Amino acid sequence: MNIIIADDHSVVRRGLKEILTEEFPSAQIDEAETADELIKQVLKVGYDLVLTDLTMPGRSGFESMEFIRKHYPRIPILVLSVHSEEQYAIRVLKAGASGYLNKDLAPEELIRAVQTVLAGRKYITQSTAEKLANSFDHSNKLPHEHLSHREFEVLKMIATGKTISEIAENLTLSSTTVSTFRSRILRKMNLTSNAGLVQYAIEHKLI
Repeated sequence: MNIIIADDHSVVRRGLKEILTEEFPSAQIDEAETADELIKQVLKVGYDLVLTDLTMPGRSGFESMEFIRKHYPRIPILVLSVHSEEQYAIRVLKAGASGYLNKDLAPEELIRAVQTVLAGRKYITQSTAEKLANSFDHSNKLPHEHLSHREFEVLKMIATGKTISEIAENLTLSSTTVSTFRSRILRKMNLTSNAGLVQYAIEHKLI
């Protein structure tokens, strides 16, 4: 069995590798530090499972996930993130992931999730299942749920106090592109300033 772990923190990769090796001692486990590295590796190796973070330098986890889904639809993808399940689980499932896990999970839960997706099923918690069912009612959607994946990332960064240039550097984009994202976000959410975005993010527990 071939597995790849994509995360920009070596400590996280090492910890995940140790947990997986204990359960699957014969597995070949590779590592990637960025979404671009993940895509390059997937193109070279026929993986049975991809474990990936969402927030990495350069391309986002969403972009790599969309690439893998398009070219290798049979590879299950488990997303592990520091972000809460409430914020991202629905987004990643709709983007084609097989499951979503928070990084503070117990090792046993990770193994359970891996076994579930390797068996061809989705790994979904009860709370995510309920939220997923409700998400199909577009009349109940909150303003931030209409944002694209990249717009949502930029929203969260603005809300945490990052400047346009800092966001551009983090996402490997131009400042002009980030400013365009900011304008779209304000328009879609019917807000007029960064202060309004911060207040919204706090009220809806996005940060």
